Amino acid sequence: MSDLIHFEDFEPGQIYDLGSLTVSRDDIVTFAAEFDPQPFHLDEEAGKASILGGLAASGWHTASLVMRLLASNLLNKTAGRGSPGISDLKWKRPVLPGDTLTARAEVMETKALRSKPDLGIVTVEVTAKNQEGATVLTWVNPILFARREAGV
Repeated sequence: MSDLIHFEDFEPGQIYDLGSLTVSRDDIVTFAAEFDPQPFHLDEEAGKASILGGLAASGWHTASLVMRLLASNLLNKTAGRGSPGISDLKWKRPVLPGDTLTARAEVMETKALRSKPDLGIVTVEVTAKNQEGATVLTWVNPILFARREAGV
């Protein structure tokens, strides 16, 4: 467990590159059909007629994709213990077929927990941008991490 990232390894201002992925039309329609079956997520003509300007990924799909990047490229390398939730989730612009999303997490704050001396909480701001550098999603995420030594 010593090679995992622990609470003590995080400092405000650190930035973690979470990698990239490309979203396909089939990905958008498949997710929407099961979880968010609104016309502008399922049909190109309905998407064009909407404020989204074309077939667009559900915001929940976008958040799920970014969560995958966060888990695969950071959380699974840590002594993470879960999260009490996220706040300030914002969908800034539509994600369209062929968009490549690149995500990062910036450490905003760290705080040792007095009530649980074996844990600390690290608040990160997660941001995803498309291939043009435009922000498509942000959220603030407090995450619990094990400490190497309780109460230190």
